[in-house]
Amino acid sequence: MQHPATIAEAGPEAFLRGALARIATGPEYSKDLSRNEAREALGLILDGRADPVQAGIYLIALRMKRETLDENAGSLDALVERAEIAEAEVDAVVDIAEPYDGYARNLPVGAFLPAVLAACGRPAVAHGAAEVGPKFGLTAHRVLAACGAAVDRAPAEVAARVADPDCGWGYVDQARACPPLHALRELRARIVKRPVLTTVEVLLGPVRGRRATHLVTGYVHKPYPPVYAHLARAAGFASALLVRGVEGGVFPSLRQAGRAWGQHGEEPETEWNFHADALGYAHETRGAPWPEDDGAEPATAAAEAGVAALRDRAPGPARDCLLYAASLVLAHLDRSRDLARHHPAAAQAIDSGRAWARFEAGK
Repeated sequence: MQHPATIAEAGPEAFLRGALARIATGPEYSKDLSRNEAREALGLILDGRADPVQAGIYLIALRMKRETLDENAGSLDALVERAEIAEAEVDAVVDIAEPYDGYARNLPVGAFLPAVLAACGRPAVAHGAAEVGPKFGLTAHRVLAACGAAVDRAPAEVAARVADPDCGWGYVDQARACPPLHALRELRARIVKRPVLTTVEVLLGPVRGRRATHLVTGYVHKPYPPVYAHLARAAGFASALLVRGVEGGVFPSLRQAGRAWGQHGEEPETEWNFHADALGYAHETRGAPWPEDDGAEPATAAAEAGVAALRDRAPGPARDCLLYAASLVLAHLDRSRDLARHHPAAAQAIDSGRAWARFEAGK
């Protein structure tokens, strides 16, 4: 079977049909696409030039075959080409990439992490979406909205806030960073299973630093750290911190052994093991607990938990989740494995009121 020609040679329909003929022939006979072929195939879908049925089959077939590193990288290329990416007037930015499909069993406090890092002298950006399938969980977008924060700023506007010494953080929504990807929400809901988009969207990096951008994201399944490390290098991130986090986020469990992988430049990723009790935490929950009251609004509960941790310096799981994750990031950026050494700086950022002042400035 011949490889698909370029789109210019074959036309959109014939090109995608050729790609499907290769990847959708079962586990024994399916063939892989090159990085450029994957880029062009997803590009057709993002541009609305693919039949919706074929687009859904393509995404499912690629996942069932299991995407190669080249197919993942090509898919990310297609997103980056259609994204609005801004450069902040700071040397380095920490890119916090929580799961776009959100949380369903723990309150997400990731919306507050960039402000803590900014108060530690590390400008940071979070990005996500209001709601994405198949999980349709609670996201940073909804938590920030519950706090009265703007969630619809363009990447350039957020970059200006990141560069503001009194702020240093911001949030970019997928609807502004990559509208063609955001437009695929209904298709993603219809195909149910997580497609390659779920893997690569967290590496978009809508706001970058002048010299370096450091990716911080989470994972659940063991095969993903080398995948994310490869994509981070392909996307030009200076480093990547990949945390085995609660519900795939960047927050390690407060009650179990923690694990992360760190990678800098072209160096191979290395494993990092730690435990919350080394920082004096003693919790029965893995993260900030979901409201026990079935009538409570989770976004409001998450907003209240984050505000209590930053503004009121209230002890509890939300505060410790933020301190734990911030200590991990600071240690990674310092190329250290000593969480206890960096924990006081994170705690002082909250206890001094700087983190709350930064959060308010970024709203």
